[in-house]
Amino acid sequence: MSDLVFTDQDFEAEVLQSRTVVVVDFWAPWCAPCRIVSPVIEELAKEYKGKVKVGKLNVDDNPNTAAKFGIMSIPSILIFKNGAPVKTLVGARGREEYKKEIEEILGS
Repeated sequence: MSDLVFTDQDFEAEVLQSRTVVVVDFWAPWCAPCRIVSPVIEELAKEYKGKVKVGKLNVDDNPNTAAKFGIMSIPSILIFKNGAPVKTLVGARGREEYKKEIEEILGS
């Protein structure tokens, strides 16, 4: 699991007030596609360490944040910039697709 775990309690401070781009994996332990995406998120967290904050939010344990951002399907990867979600990727995707989206946002 990613070293960075977001919760309803710290989401505002860790994500919405972050000065860096933040990638949040909305997931649940019972979700098979989430378990497929998890190692990809781990790799991205290592690769972008110091440039992008990458973490996970368990939707079962943190329903308020999931509801606030309209998470209806998991895995959902939301990319935040300046405290606002700028990209949503629903469903399992490949590492290169996530990287492409992160790079586009970093460049904007």
